[in-house]
Amino acid sequence: MKNDRWLLPEGIEEVLPPQAQHLEALRRTLLDRYRCWGYELVIPPLIEYLDSLLIGTADDLDLQTFKLTDQLNGRMLGVRADMTPQVARIDAHLLKRAEPTRLCYIGSVLHTRPDGFAGSRSPMQVGAELYGHSGIHSDVEIIHLMIETLGCCGIENIYMDLGHVGVYRGLVAQAGLTPQQEAELFDALQRKAKPEINTMLRTWMLAPALAEMLLALVDLNGDEVIFTTAGKILKSAQASVHMALDEMRQIALALQARVPNLDLHFDLAELRGYHYHTGVVFAAYVPGQGQAVAQGGRYDGIGKVFGNARPATGFSADLRTLLTYATPAAVTHTGIWAPASDDAQLQAAIAGLRAQGERVIVVLPGQQGDAARMGCDRQLIQSGAQWRIESV
Repeated sequence: MKNDRWLLPEGIEEVLPPQAQHLEALRRTLLDRYRCWGYELVIPPLIEYLDSLLIGTADDLDLQTFKLTDQLNGRMLGVRADMTPQVARIDAHLLKRAEPTRLCYIGSVLHTRPDGFAGSRSPMQVGAELYGHSGIHSDVEIIHLMIETLGCCGIENIYMDLGHVGVYRGLVAQAGLTPQQEAELFDALQRKAKPEINTMLRTWMLAPALAEMLLALVDLNGDEVIFTTAGKILKSAQASVHMALDEMRQIALALQARVPNLDLHFDLAELRGYHYHTGVVFAAYVPGQGQAVAQGGRYDGIGKVFGNARPATGFSADLRTLLTYATPAAVTHTGIWAPASDDAQLQAAIAGLRAQGERVIVVLPGQQGDAARMGCDRQLIQSGAQWRIESV
């Protein structure tokens, strides 16, 4: 029988040297950058009660969550598939601040199924959340920080997609669609299935003006010119639709002022996280990659069930995905090779070098491999009662 005990489950990966060193360096770089922006690090638990993990989220997160029973009390537990609900719980229930709160996080999550072909089921999620402010300025800050995050990874040629769920939500409310009709239309819009949408709208016998506006969402995408086009086509839409369009326009202007060379694209049918987000939604893409490398949006009220319904906006990404685009620093195998000895002067020298941040490897009796094989370019040599460093 074939011995395959070394195999890992599909979509589950481990990180080996030197990639692990690159990953850790990038993690530290990002956390330092977030701290400079005023974001405080939180470390939520890997597992918690299921009803807490799935608060304010759509069914897709439920399907992505591994579930098990707590042997202590019989309650259902979940292994986190997304850290955002956990951070919202921390803000609402534990911190309970009145002022705006900036939080960041990096940690592993687990998915029941991979995202996309040959995707990982164990991403390392990195993100930032801003709670307690409902204006566009917090959205702009979060998007700007997401762009800086990608910049830290060496990703500069970014294609940014910007949408707003308020446009579709306002039109659906104005049309008086049933929940089932809303879901059917939502699905068709994501596929941009224009003939199918046209058939739906005729079957539902909506007012011609409303049907025209809903159908137009398929084609309302492109550069900033769409705001002029949308203003004409959606002229008779309710006020919330025009407020959403105005928010998008203001956010775009602010981003272009901060990041002049940003390639911005607008899509009024972009409804990523529709059942979760409440306002602007955004995603960053890079050439040759069909899936977003980072994404986020506004999700006001997520903390309501925890007793504090604060406005919120944030973004997240997979650190391992970002690492594939980063230019890794050259790994130089530097270190100091030390002989195996209990000599007090040698032990003091080794301790002093390690305190300075040097990598010191002590020979193990009978081991294989010399200094070079162990990645050392120097060695400690005894000179009288002292120990000095020489090149290998």
